[in-house]
Amino acid sequence: VSEETTPRQREWRPQIYRKCTDTAWLFLFFLFWTGLMFIMGYSVVVGAAGRLLFGYDSFGNICGKKNSPVEGAPLSGQDMTLKTYMFFMNSCNPEIKDMRLSSTALCVSSCPEEQLSTLEEVQLFADTNGSFLCVYSLNSLNYTQSPNADSLCPRLPVPPSKSFPLFNRCVPQTPECYSMFASALINDADVLHQILSGIMSGRDTILGLCILALALSLAMMFAFRFITTLLVHIIISLVILGLLFVCGVLWWLYYDYTTDLSIELDTERENMKCVLGFAVVSTIITAILLVLIFVLRKKIKLTVAVFQVTNKAISSSPFLLLQPVWTFAILIFFWVLWVAVLLSLGTAGNAQVIEGGQVEFTPLLGIRYMWWYHLIGLIWTSEFILACQQMTIVGAVVTWYFNRNKNDPSEHPILSSLSTLLCYHQGTVAKGSFLILLVRIPRVILMYIHDTLKDKHSSWSKGVFKCCCCCVSCLARHLHCLNQNAYTTTAINGTDFCTSAKDALKVLSKNPSHFTSVNCFGDFVIFLGKVLVVYFTVFGGLMAFNYNRTLQVWAIPLLLVAFFACLVAHSFLSVFETVLDALFLCFTVDLETNDGSPEKPYFMDHEFLGFLKQINKSNNARAQKDTDSLRTEDGTELRPTMR
Repeated sequence: VSEETTPRQREWRPQIYRKCTDTAWLFLFFLFWTGLMFIMGYSVVVGAAGRLLFGYDSFGNICGKKNSPVEGAPLSGQDMTLKTYMFFMNSCNPEIKDMRLSSTALCVSSCPEEQLSTLEEVQLFADTNGSFLCVYSLNSLNYTQSPNADSLCPRLPVPPSKSFPLFNRCVPQTPECYSMFASALINDADVLHQILSGIMSGRDTILGLCILALALSLAMMFAFRFITTLLVHIIISLVILGLLFVCGVLWWLYYDYTTDLSIELDTERENMKCVLGFAVVSTIITAILLVLIFVLRKKIKLTVAVFQVTNKAISSSPFLLLQPVWTFAILIFFWVLWVAVLLSLGTAGNAQVIEGGQVEFTPLLGIRYMWWYHLIGLIWTSEFILACQQMTIVGAVVTWYFNRNKNDPSEHPILSSLSTLLCYHQGTVAKGSFLILLVRIPRVILMYIHDTLKDKHSSWSKGVFKCCCCCVSCLARHLHCLNQNAYTTTAINGTDFCTSAKDALKVLSKNPSHFTSVNCFGDFVIFLGKVLVVYFTVFGGLMAFNYNRTLQVWAIPLLLVAFFACLVAHSFLSVFETVLDALFLCFTVDLETNDGSPEKPYFMDHEFLGFLKQINKSNNARAQKDTDSLRTEDGTELRPTMR
């Protein structure tokens, strides 16, 4: 009876015979994805992403497409295959009415590249180029004869324009019209148009910066693979110089904007605010990192030893370095699919005929709820994919560490770890990623509320908002560490998420503090590598976007580039971080369950034992120094006064 009621002590060995863990959470994840599949099908049926990507005229026709007629709109349902550009009849004085551009829009085959001052010139342009700038109901032969030509044709003079990579819009080229048209178009209430316009107008620059981020991430991964003490000093020096240099350039750009008297467009003012925001954030991050580097500078030698042990574990399974590649490919595929569904949802609406036979689209009922569900699917699925990578890596590391004969590693450790994940522990990964979701959703809601009420915020409410965001970020960081240790424990013992997290915390609580500090500094050096990649990529983006200040808001493309650089750097360098954290947990378990005797020998190899002795030696030297200091102070206080 005593044996049955007393819980069996954990053996902490990789289990051969396992059982499925957290199956209820896997079923819940499957049900959630069933809802996502329904939204995907619904968006394909009712959505019209072509309206957003190619533009549409005021009568419901998508430019460059063959359209279906709308009941009650006689000018709808036309074949616009050859008319790929969107032309505004009143581009020099556009007005926003009911949160939309009031100017009538038409689909034309080409944009007028020269100014058209009379209706005769408009008619000649139509006959010569086949591009009709008046409403479709008016024949080009009647441009100069119809009494309604003033209301059916564009306001004269028609400014010269050319197609700009802004969803095939005809953008006027004269300075006066250009300024008013750009301001009205960018300040249009269609936020999705504004976001995608910034991406499309700077797509070549964004692509180049993404390639730069990928190259920098590969270079940093190669540096960590063959790290030395000198290389750590070089990385830290580059980070310090890069932080100071980028901060200086950002503040110089902001000063250049404030002294530029030609700033008239709202886009340029938004760019100035964007530069100021990046400068302030960069300065704060620089100050914090410089303080941390100064405090932790004495642990560089131990950190190099940690990375050498980590690289030995990676050498046993060199294909671990390729894990971010397939993870990144899966994430890209999922994100492309997610964006396609988002575009379809954003254009899902009913066509309604208004005055003059024009057509406008109103959002369908319940679309906003689908947007939130779709956003939750993005966060949960992305975290699930990243967690699968973590689980695969820690499974291979655990197999290598708990092998007595390090010279005879198991065959195909990565495939074995992946098969174990797919067969037994997908539910555990789904539960861990859901916990991250619970932290990220409140942050999204806080940001949404802040943007909605940004004009009504007081200084007190802004302070509360920043404190809430800081608390949520700290909680997310601790949850990531908890998930990492829980996945490692699951890979060892085959237990469910909650049991694994509890066992990991119990073992790590007995870990000496100086071991933890070395592990934290190792993670900090990896974080500095990520910062180096992101900072230089964002700096390159600022320099590239600075050459085209007008008709392009920097915030969206630059934040996209920063997000991509952060993601790529995290995906490639997180391999070292995951291996390092997994090794420290295995190391702690090894010290807890073994004593180094012939009956209970350690699983760690000689290099790890040497690293352990180096840490103990450093800790003993520090303790001896503190003891001598205390003795000196005591002796000074008790020394009698000589007369």
